[in-house]
Amino acid sequence: MSIAATFEELFGRAPEGVWAAPGRVNLIGEHTDYNDGFVMPFALPHTTVAAVARREDGVLRLHSADVEGGPVELRVADLAPGGPGVWTDYVGGVVWALREAGHAVGGADVHFESTVPTGAGLSSSAALEVVTALAFNDLHELGLERSRLARLCQRAENVYVGAPTGIMDQTASACCTEGHALFLDTRDLSQRQIPFDLAAEGMQLLVVDTRVKHAHSDGEYGKRRAGCEAGAAALGVSALRDVAYEELDAALARLDDEEVRRLVKHIVTENHRVEHVVALLEQGGTRAIGPVLTEGHASLRDDFRISCPELDLVVDTANASGALGARMTGGGFGGSAIVLVDTADADTVTKAVAEAFAAAGFKTPRVFAAVPSPGARRLA
Repeated sequence: MSIAATFEELFGRAPEGVWAAPGRVNLIGEHTDYNDGFVMPFALPHTTVAAVARREDGVLRLHSADVEGGPVELRVADLAPGGPGVWTDYVGGVVWALREAGHAVGGADVHFESTVPTGAGLSSSAALEVVTALAFNDLHELGLERSRLARLCQRAENVYVGAPTGIMDQTASACCTEGHALFLDTRDLSQRQIPFDLAAEGMQLLVVDTRVKHAHSDGEYGKRRAGCEAGAAALGVSALRDVAYEELDAALARLDDEEVRRLVKHIVTENHRVEHVVALLEQGGTRAIGPVLTEGHASLRDDFRISCPELDLVVDTANASGALGARMTGGGFGGSAIVLVDTADADTVTKAVAEAFAAAGFKTPRVFAAVPSPGARRLA
């Protein structure tokens, strides 16, 4: 049954439109976004799709094919931060953020269907936020640019949901283009679309979902962010973006707190890695980004300390089995890793990782090829 037909069955009328917003993989640039740094995500073919029709009574009726039970009802006038901590917070948060920004949006019936894996570090929450924002933007003819929608979605997640995430996930979902990675400067929000057509060069980027769930709002993410802010304050800069890579050793020597030193080291070196990958891709050196990905994983594991045994096993096994490079991606403490391989080696590496997980007694990982795909869009 089509999503429009399901909507009609649920709500007794046809939707006014259907929209989609993708999850994302971050190629390089982890935890740099809330430090005013550089990131490089691309959109996945996996999307959250929403069928939507406006209501005149100020009621939001929300239904997801992925959550048991009937539609959940919320009153638009009652939306406020500090919700119950359920999936509808992400939707209600976007409507709240739009209204807080002065946009007179009202109630709606909404049915969601998603193929973005949840808890896998692939931004399922951002896809849910962005598809909601784009639908309301179109239906209410708000005329907001994609980058503005992304900022409102980030505000919904930061303030309404209470997760201290940066701007990358929402911008990737809203602004990525097919066949490209998005080089985003999170300070001034300038964007460059960098060609990233792996298939044409005989390569694939595999996503390995470890099926270890993580949650941004569980406190560890917030601790890392607070530590980065403490490091910036101690160094007298507004954000760690302002610490030059060439001056890193001198900066670290000024910090007494060992944990803060490690966090600062990761952010500064990670920004450098993003710029390095951009340069390699623009010069046609796609294969050479592999070792940079692996360096990024070592930094996330040893300095930022957000990896886990399953993620480390993916990276170590893949690299030992012929991969060009690998690293964890996303917020950490679980989720997914990415593995750059020659297409001819994809099956060998996938098999080796599955066997290593079985030998370790871990859950069977989910592996798929990540193809740079379009950002959010209206489907009907």
